[in-house]
Amino acid sequence: MIEFLQQGDTCEIKGQLRQTEVIDLWPKRQQLFTDSTQVLDLSALEYADSAGVAFLLELICLGNCSKSTTQPRTLANPSTHLKKLIELYDLESFFLEN
Repeated sequence: MIEFLQQGDTCEIKGQLRQTEVIDLWPKRQQLFTDSTQVLDLSALEYADSAGVAFLLELICLGNCSKSTTQPRTLANPSTHLKKLIELYDLESFFLEN
C-alpha cells in the first residue's frame, strides 16, 4: 500500500512503490498532491523498484512542467535502498541531500 500525505508544500510518500502500485497510480498521477507541492519526502518510502523510481521522476516532471509552479519540485530523504538505485541510474541531480 502506498500513501501520499500532504503537509504544506511537502508531500510524504509512505509505503512501497512497485510496478503494481505504479500501474494503479498512473491514471491518477496528476491528482496525488497539490500544485504547490515542492518537495516529495521519501523518508517513509520503504521500497521502490525501477518502475517506482521512474514514477517518482514522472511526478517531478509533472510539477516542473506545470505553469503554476515557481520553484522546481524535488525529491528528498531517500532510504538507503533507494540511494543505491539513485547511484545506479545516475539520478543524484533529482534528489535533495539532507
